[in-house]
Amino acid sequence: MSGIPQTIDLTHKVALVTGGSRGIGLAIAEALIDANASVVITGRSEAQLNEASHHVSRGEASRGQRLLAIRADVRNAADANAAVDGAVQRFGGLDVLVNNAGVGIFRNVADMDEPSWHDVIETNLSGPFFCCHAAIPHMKGRGGGWIINISSLAGKNPFPAGAAYCASKAALNAFSEALMQEVRHDDIRVSYVMPGSVATGFSRGESPSGPAADWKLSPDDVAEVVIDLIRHPARSLPSRVELRPSRPPKR
Repeated sequence: MSGIPQTIDLTHKVALVTGGSRGIGLAIAEALIDANASVVITGRSEAQLNEASHHVSRGEASRGQRLLAIRADVRNAADANAAVDGAVQRFGGLDVLVNNAGVGIFRNVADMDEPSWHDVIETNLSGPFFCCHAAIPHMKGRGGGWIINISSLAGKNPFPAGAAYCASKAALNAFSEALMQEVRHDDIRVSYVMPGSVATGFSRGESPSGPAADWKLSPDDVAEVVIDLIRHPARSLPSRVELRPSRPPKR
């Protein structure tokens, strides 16, 4: 029988999940709370953060006390710093950073306006940089930690009308691999997850539910990978995970 534990207890661990008010980020936050971690979630919408907090806490005081929602736009370095500082001030430190916040605007290059380009690049690439820059000193002070960046298979499989999004995720992959080598000897483990199609309503305005989404990954599938990365034995580092639907439509 394998000696790898089938459950994980993150009591006394503190996690920050950006873009944690819905979709993949919400599923990750819930999985971390289930594992007894204290969790900070960020998002741009106060209403969505309130709804997410209610969903994750399930009306249980013990869960609600381990959850903090902070309105933050990771495109702004000050907001990223405030989210990290909020986690440290509320829960005493930071052990896990999940850079999940992401934006997808899908247009041909000739039709992409400058604000949309900046929105994608700054959210998907600059946001993780700002959050990592703020978080790493705290993780070093704790003797290590985990940084998990939620990327996409689009980072290695470009497609028309996806130039901005694909470029941002390809850059995030390279950023993650360079950072992994920078901080591995500080016992900070950096991984990135590259999901394929996920039923969140994110991709090009598609509905997150219904028969057309049945073949797609669930946000819970991605959350399980994140928990597995944290649980993985310290002697080895799965630095990249590609996650695909098992049975996509045949072409």
